[in-house]
Amino acid sequence: MSDERYSRTVKMTGEDGLARLRAASVIIIGNGGVGSYAAEAIVRAGVGHVTFMDGDAAAPSNLNRQLVALTSTLGRNKAEIMAERARDIDPDTEITALPRFYREDDDLDLTQYDWIIDAIDDVNAKTALICRAKELGVSIISAMGAAGKTETAFKAADLAKTSVCPLARVMRKRLKERGIEHLPVVYSEEKPVPRDGDLGTLSYVPGAAGLTLAGYVIRAIAFGEE
Repeated sequence: MSDERYSRTVKMTGEDGLARLRAASVIIIGNGGVGSYAAEAIVRAGVGHVTFMDGDAAAPSNLNRQLVALTSTLGRNKAEIMAERARDIDPDTEITALPRFYREDDDLDLTQYDWIIDAIDDVNAKTALICRAKELGVSIISAMGAAGKTETAFKAADLAKTSVCPLARVMRKRLKERGIEHLPVVYSEEKPVPRDGDLGTLSYVPGAAGLTLAGYVIRAIAFGEE
C-alpha cells in the first residue's frame, strides 16, 4: 500500500521531490472552510509531518463547506477531526493536533515547521502569526478573504500586489506598519457581496482557496518553486 499510495504523485514530483515532501513539516493554522481543504491536500501530497491547529468545534453551519463538518463530527474539535482524517489517509504520516486557537501572545515554536499555512479568521491573531513567522524566518503563506464570493478565481500573489480584497487591504496596512510589505497570499479580485449585512459562503469557494494555498506550498517543497 505504501508504494502505491503516492504512485501518482511521484510521477509528477520524481523520487527526489517525494522525498522532500516526506521530510517536510507543515502546520495548518485554522482548519475550517479554507484550512480543511488546504490541510487535506497537504496530507494527500505526502508531506511527512503535519500539524493541525484550531480551537473551534464543528457546527451545523459548517456543514455546507468544511471537510471537518459531518453529522457524525458535530461538536468535536476541528483540529482533532482533521488529524483523524489524516491518519486514515496515511497512518505513516506524523500527525499532531493542537486543539486551541493561535493567540497574539502564543508560545508555539514556529521554527519546527518548514511551512506555515495561515487560514486564521481573526485579524489580530493573523497579524501576530505573520509577524512572528517573519521574525523567525519561517516560510508562511496566508489566506485572504473567501466569504461572499461565487467565483473560484483565487491566485497566489505577493500581498503588495493584491487589489479589491478587503481583508488584503487591511493586512497590507497592518503589516506595513510593522515593517512587512511582502508576503505570499492567496486572494481573489472578486468583490464580496453581503446579504442582509452579512457574508455567506458557497460550498465550493473555500475549497478553491484552500487548494491554491496547498498547491503553493507543495510546489515550493517538491520543486523549490516560490
